[in-house]
Amino acid sequence: MIVDRRGLLRSGAAFSALALTGLPRGAFAAGTDMRCVWWGSAERNQRTQAVIDLYVKQNSGLAITGEPIAGSDYWVKLATAMAGRNIADIFQLEPSTISDYSGRGACMKLDPFVGSALDVSNFAEGTVKLTTIDGTLYGVGLGLNSFAMLYDADAMAAAKVEIPRDRQMTWTEFAALAKAFKANGPKKRNYWAAPYGARYFYLFDVWLRQKNKELFKDGGIGYDASDAEEWFAYWEDLRQNDLCVSADIQTRDDNSIETNSLTLGNSAIGFAYSNQLIGYQKLVPGTLDLTAFPKMESGPSGHYYRPGLIWSIGATSQNGEAAARFISYFVNDIEAGKILGVERGVPLSLPVREAILPGLNETEKKTIAYIDFLADKVVAYPPPAPIGANEFDRNVMRVVADQLAFGQIDVKTAAQNLVDRGKEVLSARK
Repeated sequence: MIVDRRGLLRSGAAFSALALTGLPRGAFAAGTDMRCVWWGSAERNQRTQAVIDLYVKQNSGLAITGEPIAGSDYWVKLATAMAGRNIADIFQLEPSTISDYSGRGACMKLDPFVGSALDVSNFAEGTVKLTTIDGTLYGVGLGLNSFAMLYDADAMAAAKVEIPRDRQMTWTEFAALAKAFKANGPKKRNYWAAPYGARYFYLFDVWLRQKNKELFKDGGIGYDASDAEEWFAYWEDLRQNDLCVSADIQTRDDNSIETNSLTLGNSAIGFAYSNQLIGYQKLVPGTLDLTAFPKMESGPSGHYYRPGLIWSIGATSQNGEAAARFISYFVNDIEAGKILGVERGVPLSLPVREAILPGLNETEKKTIAYIDFLADKVVAYPPPAPIGANEFDRNVMRVVADQLAFGQIDVKTAAQNLVDRGKEVLSARK
């Protein structure tokens, strides 16, 4: 399924006819008490809590407890909640986990609420399908994003290293950039141009799509040992030549903004998601910019538009309708949209997108410009990631890459392990 690429991102006359008003206020039964959990940076926590507070203030009889959870602890606590049948009323997922958790019975079906408690009528064409699994709606996208290479523009300028702004750089150019940065960049201890990208499953995903392959296919893996060997060999060449972050530093990254080597001051580049530029810029002293991941000498970009993050309703919630009403407010209300900005991605609601654009700051505008830059480059949105995709990321991709970086295994063994363990994890979940 390919989302309407160009019309999806541009505001204009087509949107002006849509009413730019918030949703009706209401009263809840006395004692309606819900929990809302998510992960993210301090910036996300503040914005999310502000919207919760605004909504509660406008709706008598309702209490919502916001529970931000740091980094990898989120998935541990979600697993515990599932085991105890005590999943939060509203909880956050992402494209690589919604299929997994809906398949394991964590998510309530949202179709019964659509058109009543849950309004998605103003979403850009095709975007509701991004959170639909096997014909059932299990979540609501909170913004549109894509993968992105974030970089410290000040550090690059100091090193006299230029990153193309009108095209994707190639993987060969990226390696040359890392070498030039080492020669000319700031002479700081434990500081490189690039992170050790071998352990990022989403970077591997884009790289495979540039080869017209897929990370996941038909519920299993979509790559073979030769693909994995080529991938690992590229990053090992950089690491062994001291052109990317060392193993001991890279393993600190638990896939959060605070632990990324860019934020920690160990690299001038970070591989992340476009909406995360806002959270990164809050923590990085230099001026950040963003561009696409590197690509092959020819062929597709490998990038695709995706729902950056997703609200789902816990399957065990006793407040399904109330939770749906809150989600509807979160994604449709203009004042909420102004608070949230584009920190979770470009709003899927066209009226909200139109309303917030004039008030965005320069960092936020960069994320909009980047999504627009990708408009004629993105490929089709892939099928939902299979059950086990989250475990593949945490217990296969990262583990194998770390073992390789620490010299515990060689490239050929790492490649075969990525195939064998990947198959094992995904087949166990079928």
